[in-house]
Amino acid sequence: MRFSEFDENNWSDLQPYLDTAVIPVTGLQGGERPPDAAELVGAAGDWLAPIESAFKGRTVTYPAHHYVGPGDEAPLDAVCARLKSGGFKFVIVVSGKSGWDKTGVPSADLFACPTEEVSEPDAETLRRSVSEMWKRAAQA
Repeated sequence: MRFSEFDENNWSDLQPYLDTAVIPVTGLQGGERPPDAAELVGAAGDWLAPIESAFKGRTVTYPAHHYVGPGDEAPLDAVCARLKSGGFKFVIVVSGKSGWDKTGVPSADLFACPTEEVSEPDAETLRRSVSEMWKRAAQA
């Protein structure tokens, strides 16, 4: 579900079931031409859609985070930490841009983004990655 689908009444009822925050990160740096910006935003959406679709009853998608990228992750890590201190058990960073990892964003639990091996989102692989994150935590 997206953050905008909640109000004071339904959030308190649903909060116990929604333990995972999802933060889309566009990777915009500020110097992109409009078509390049649109491509980055669209790519983040391509990686986000399978997760939102598969886990609508357990995740909350927050507004996209812009103007931060690999090498400048401190603001994003701070957002992840605040989401956890606000009650979320897990935070997933989703981006159409590669280069995200626990080194730069230690407060995030999972990164759904391109890698050297995978350049396009695969719905089944993303679903499995999220499920495995939850299973590891349940076994710990």
